[in-house]
Amino acid sequence: MQLRGPVEWALHCCAVLAGLAPDRYLPTRDLADFHGVPKEYLSKALQALSQAGIVEGTLGPAGGYRLTRAPDRITFLDVVEAVEGRAPTFVCTNIRRNFPCLTATEKSQCTEARPCAVARVMWQADRAWRDSLRSVRLSDLLKTLSTDLSPGLQRRAAAWLDEHS
Repeated sequence: MQLRGPVEWALHCCAVLAGLAPDRYLPTRDLADFHGVPKEYLSKALQALSQAGIVEGTLGPAGGYRLTRAPDRITFLDVVEAVEGRAPTFVCTNIRRNFPCLTATEKSQCTEARPCAVARVMWQADRAWRDSLRSVRLSDLLKTLSTDLSPGLQRRAAAWLDEHS
């Protein structure tokens, strides 16, 4: 499985929006400039976040996007599923039914109610992946960034965002 670029962009944009004052918005153009990504493609990711209720947008000279709720109420999984959808990462098509050595009775036992070992492992991995993303909130990311980024970079980024929001 490979997550597309818009997932990364959406996560970074949500981190930036998490640092805005509650009454401020950041335009798509500025979010794209801040991250060095194409505005047109970023717009689609922001629209997906908006449709999922993670961000809200407003039009006009002071328009743009902001989070709809506090960063401690938005998980990485919320953002990933907003952009990529909620479909499972593995879909079992029961190809084991094609095994030529199975009897008719054995073939009839290949059902979703009795998933094979491959499906069980893959579904367990999907649950673990989602549980991991569900356990990390934007507020956790902000704490990490506060220690990962130098104080100078934090000040410059905050000033840039303040100027553009």
